[in-house]
Amino acid sequence: MPVVGLDDTDSRERGMCTTYVAARIGERLDDAGFEVRRQLLVRCNPAVEHKTRGNAALALHVEAGETNEDRAVAADACFEIARETIADLAATTGGDANPGLVVADADPAELPDDVAAFTETAVRGHHELGDAVALADEHGFEHVGWGTGRGRIGALAAIGAWSSPFDDWTYEQIAYRERSRWGTEREVDVESVFDAAAQSQPAVWDTVDRSTGTAVCVPRTPCPVLFGIRGDDRDQIADVAGAIESEPVDRVATFITNQGTDAHLRDADLHEIEDDHAYCIDGTVATTPETREGGHVFLTIEAGDGDGAGTSDSQGESVPCVAFEPTKQFRDRVRALRSGDVVTVCGEVSDGTMKLEKFAIRDLVRTELTTPICPDCDRTMESAGADQGYRCRDCRTDAPGKMERPIDRSLEEGWYEVPPVARRHVAKPLVRGGFDGPIHPEL
Repeated sequence: MPVVGLDDTDSRERGMCTTYVAARIGERLDDAGFEVRRQLLVRCNPAVEHKTRGNAALALHVEAGETNEDRAVAADACFEIARETIADLAATTGGDANPGLVVADADPAELPDDVAAFTETAVRGHHELGDAVALADEHGFEHVGWGTGRGRIGALAAIGAWSSPFDDWTYEQIAYRERSRWGTEREVDVESVFDAAAQSQPAVWDTVDRSTGTAVCVPRTPCPVLFGIRGDDRDQIADVAGAIESEPVDRVATFITNQGTDAHLRDADLHEIEDDHAYCIDGTVATTPETREGGHVFLTIEAGDGDGAGTSDSQGESVPCVAFEPTKQFRDRVRALRSGDVVTVCGEVSDGTMKLEKFAIRDLVRTELTTPICPDCDRTMESAGADQGYRCRDCRTDAPGKMERPIDRSLEEGWYEVPPVARRHVAKPLVRGGFDGPIHPEL
């Protein structure tokens, strides 16, 4: 079963979309008598320096003959069809695309361990182009690049995805525009999108953002995509897509994908984090959240659970965190945190700061220390001197120290997330479930 991998055919300036190129390759393979069994859309590490617009790589699993000779001939034919299609469609002229194509004559579920490991690192870490070229050559995979050819990194990662440790897969059905309409304003009836979305949750998610009234499924770039519907149930996403009223749809493709899975996140202690990776980290709020210029909200998380517990290697470590203005009401959840709250924070680390995607409250500070009140006159007591407690100047009553009083908290224990309009493709929406605590989803 040949596996066709491709990446980096789109351009930030000129548009195009690698999913569209993959869909067209699939059509041409079908026309040539091959059967494409599945199409994979693999989101790689969103923090890498040379990421494409959505950092998505694509793979097509193609049925071939039963003999080794049949499969080898099929792999060569798939390579030529894919190469010609990429050359025809990729945004290489006047754009910033650097496409890569890799074709493996192998079972996608039984690829070598080092290829599967390459995929895991591509989703959670970094690769250089030389890593991909050397590994492809070692296993005899055909490959070619255009421009710098960096797309071979994502192409090889997509090839190894079905054999990788990742086992959480979702679906996206993408509707594409007629070519004559590319670059023009999309004609999509937003009310029909909201109506369709209302009937589908939680199996279909991130179609709309109710807080902003945005149809999240409709892109704003000059690419061929009209809209994309994501979810856990293939039939339900097809139903939602079919209920949307829009301009004519030119073609449709459905992808199996790691979108909405948190595949990019790795559990880590504070002393282990480094830039351009994404993590889930346990810690304690160390500073009062601060809103800075632009509406961004900052706070600091330190190691431990508030009682000094934590790994010895991370003691004394801390990381600044930020909820950026586009995360909208999520910033209010961050502002409501207090020093001493025990949390788990998740997000990408860049320039030493974590960009928050979601967080979980493990333990809330419920009381605060305050100057005692005189029980006789209800006036606030005053300090009686160093280490001498407090005394009421009028009634002469005293107290040994500050008293605890309960705090009204707007937050509850559990998980909070950015709204759909600000969510990364690969980030897992809370409505998908499987989290280790109560959830407070943004819809």
